[in-house]
Amino acid sequence: MKFGVVVFPGSNCDHDMIYVLKKKLGQEVVTLWHKERDLQGVDIVMLPGGFSYGDYLRSGAIARFSPIMDEVIRFASGGGYVFGICNGFQILCEAHLLPGALLHNPSHRFICRNAYITSATANSLVTAATRPGEALKIPVAHGEGRFFASDDSLQKLRDNDQVLFRYCDEGGRVTPQSNPNDSVENIAGICNKGRNVFGMMPHPERAADDELGNEDGKVIFDGILQMTG
Repeated sequence: MKFGVVVFPGSNCDHDMIYVLKKKLGQEVVTLWHKERDLQGVDIVMLPGGFSYGDYLRSGAIARFSPIMDEVIRFASGGGYVFGICNGFQILCEAHLLPGALLHNPSHRFICRNAYITSATANSLVTAATRPGEALKIPVAHGEGRFFASDDSLQKLRDNDQVLFRYCDEGGRVTPQSNPNDSVENIAGICNKGRNVFGMMPHPERAADDELGNEDGKVIFDGILQMTG
């Protein structure tokens, strides 16, 4: 499978993503500079974490207008797979490829620590290899990670089974105390109605190497390969 990792000014998790995809999973990977308009025939576009354009205005608000995003939007509209992590999730919401928005953490502080998430559905590319109810320890690192959506949008997310992950405790229980950023309904990741665009705030690429003592995030990438292989 051929992955394309988009690099914006300020991206800082692109190399983490490339390392996991290429070195740990043995996949073909190309980098896509934000000013390019050629997706190079990739099977899935990855929007990595970081601080694109310094997070000016709002996280992802400027990156959404990069030339590459015209092609990403066109690709997604045609059914192509797009996966955004952290800042990538913010960009997808700003580009209206995913509903909702990522707001400032209530503390107005940057949160960088391990969190636990559990899959809310097995019906997606990124959750296909997960087990609902199982807690995955995945790092979070964001200042604007509080997922918010209108009541109408939330109802559609529920009705269409679009919630991918929810924050939980170590035992897989979804509780207010396990929510690191006060995201509505503990939501940590969602997909679009067409189930080809995915976004999540936690960083699975930072939990996919035995040398880090945590491979919980690898199951997310395994699901992608399982469903497309």
